[in-house]
Amino acid sequence: MLRKWIPWKFLIKRAARAYGVIDPLTFLARIRQFSQPSEVQEPIELVRAGIAFHTRGLINTKAIQHNLDWVWPYWVERQFNPRDNSFIPRAFSFSHVNLTHRNWTAVGHPNLPLYPIVDPRGLVTPLYDGWSIDVWHIQESGEKLLPSKMEEVEQQWVLHPNLAVRTQCVSHAVELECVVEMIIKDEKAVLTIEATANSAPNGWLVFTLRPYNPEGIQFIETVSTIDADTGLLVNSETPIHFDAPPERIVFSNYHDGDVIHKLHRDEKSEKISCDVGMVTAAALFATKAGRRRKITAEIEVTRDSSLQHIFSSTPPPPAPIVESWQEEISKTATMEGVDDHIQFLYDAAMRTLVLLSAEDIVPGPYTYRRFWFRDACLMLNALLAAGLTDRAFAILDTFPGRQKMSGYFQSQEGEWDSNGQVLWIMDRFQQMTGHEFDANWCDAITKGADWIIRKRVREKTITPHSGLLPAGFSAEHLGPNDYYFWDDFWGLAGLRSAARLCGIFLSKDLQHKYEEEARDFEKHIFASIALIAEHRSQGGIPASPYRRMDAGAIGSMVADYPLQITPAKDKRITRTADFLIDNCFHDGAFFQDMIHSGTNIYLTLDIAQTLLRNGDRRYEQLIAKVADLASPTGQWPEAIHPLTHGGCMGDGQHGWAAAEWLMMIRNLFVREEGDELIIGSGMLPRWTENGANVSFGPTQTAFGTVRVSFRKTDDGAEVKVALNTTMAAAPPSALVIDVPGFKRMTTTDLNHHHFVLQES
Repeated sequence: MLRKWIPWKFLIKRAARAYGVIDPLTFLARIRQFSQPSEVQEPIELVRAGIAFHTRGLINTKAIQHNLDWVWPYWVERQFNPRDNSFIPRAFSFSHVNLTHRNWTAVGHPNLPLYPIVDPRGLVTPLYDGWSIDVWHIQESGEKLLPSKMEEVEQQWVLHPNLAVRTQCVSHAVELECVVEMIIKDEKAVLTIEATANSAPNGWLVFTLRPYNPEGIQFIETVSTIDADTGLLVNSETPIHFDAPPERIVFSNYHDGDVIHKLHRDEKSEKISCDVGMVTAAALFATKAGRRRKITAEIEVTRDSSLQHIFSSTPPPPAPIVESWQEEISKTATMEGVDDHIQFLYDAAMRTLVLLSAEDIVPGPYTYRRFWFRDACLMLNALLAAGLTDRAFAILDTFPGRQKMSGYFQSQEGEWDSNGQVLWIMDRFQQMTGHEFDANWCDAITKGADWIIRKRVREKTITPHSGLLPAGFSAEHLGPNDYYFWDDFWGLAGLRSAARLCGIFLSKDLQHKYEEEARDFEKHIFASIALIAEHRSQGGIPASPYRRMDAGAIGSMVADYPLQITPAKDKRITRTADFLIDNCFHDGAFFQDMIHSGTNIYLTLDIAQTLLRNGDRRYEQLIAKVADLASPTGQWPEAIHPLTHGGCMGDGQHGWAAAEWLMMIRNLFVREEGDELIIGSGMLPRWTENGANVSFGPTQTAFGTVRVSFRKTDDGAEVKVALNTTMAAAPPSALVIDVPGFKRMTTTDLNHHHFVLQES
């Protein structure tokens, strides 16, 4: 009621003039002129996330640049160094955030949503968004080995038998190694940090508490000794236990500076507090010349006091961590006979996908440790292809409960792609497994499809966006709010999926209803594309009917992969791909100018999938480039800095990127094309040159499970295909054996599994 009679706009404008600041209403109106009118200008979820992110950045601004004599995490040491490519001037920067080295690697259990992370120099953050532990070596002479300040270290993600991050560095005749892993101990999840120092001179192995993590400051207000000075208690709640008593423990607060400046002092105290929240502490263990010293620290990372509620649950509890990893990975599609680096990246991506689907499915262990339908559906597609159908079902079974009464599968208000994605992945799941849908799933399907139908723009006057979904916030950072074809192609795919599923589980009437709606939607989408002037479309498909060709056109490529709405070698898709390669690539990979401002791995692989589908061998170059851009631990951040090759956007271990790598490798061996099954069309020549056996599988497809093996012989090539169609909705109409360098072969005899190919 007050809003009706109080002149709010007048008062705001008058106040702005009085204080000499810009009128916010005029400012917002100007901003909105850059986008199409839409229901939501900025999703409140993103506003909240942005406020939290930049609040941390403002704290970083106050804490870091005035204390550059501290030891800071790797990203700060690089980003604040004027001699480094990572350097970012700070004069007009609103907040100081990690924009150049957003890289980290998680360890954990395949069935527990706990994600301790390790940064590129071994900094360990045990608890979600918490403080960290760093390990140093200090010689008696004063020489320091500080990993975050070093140009080079060696780091590995150890995959067997348990996930572990090993960081090794050498400096001033000192070798330092840290191995970080999570174990189950007394029904609790415990992070272990095993540090080993081998030093020529005498010195100290130092475990030091740091009030920061790879995003910036994270407060430590109190630290005290426990267990007769053999451990530390952080913030009165988290104990750290050492397997041997330290020779000395040193504390410091913000006003006294970093603890590194006090290591030589012979001070004795049992606790410390800091009003600023910048306590640092160090536990020093003596090292003798020429002798190795190994110390292990343990930190409980369980969310509750114990895991008893999990270990006593039904179905049976997670096995001990090593057995759990072995059991889970044994269910997945395996690959043999390829080069070591490709093999490692495949195995690492599989573990990333399993790790990030431990309970819910999240696209990252830290920054993106939250649920979005978009990332979830694309990650689930890879889980299904890998053979982890039970795991996928457990997550999909939560989707009906997440749906709003309106039928909207909302990730963020103002994004219109999620309903189509959910219906599509439900359809994929049913095709791959033959699963019977219950009433909850069926109700979710019809509500979700009806939402798409109601959401489409219905106008009396014909416009370029007639019949499309409304202008929305760019789900994939394609630009300002607009009528994105990305949303429309997903919506179309969702209606087609709903029609097929209704034909199986509900009624032919509903099937025909959604088929008719899908045809009408498709007609309007391609009519809109046809209306775009040639000088703007250049024969391709821009991001929206109101956009020129730019990096945002990457969203329109979804019509080809993974949806196959357009046929292989469609001219509009081919021209879009060529435009992106010619104009939006940097150093051999897709560079997303919008928001990401970095090289994007999963979008590069999406283009590679189109090239593979077209028989365009340039996909090999993209695969090689993506492999080169992987971190030493086999990870990709969401976007990669063009100079530092560190992460510049999103999470440092990105689940969607891992999922697309798995799908890329799988499709090289086995892929679906319409109602045909294509075998071997992406085999890399180097895999087939030495006569070794190359194999992949078993992988789930819409036509059943498939395992394929390839071996080059003196007179051609031998290909074996094991196809099990027992769970398939329908078998393929044909098997197409299409290995590069050999004559293509097609058969409709699905019982024939052995083929001999001749070189072309």
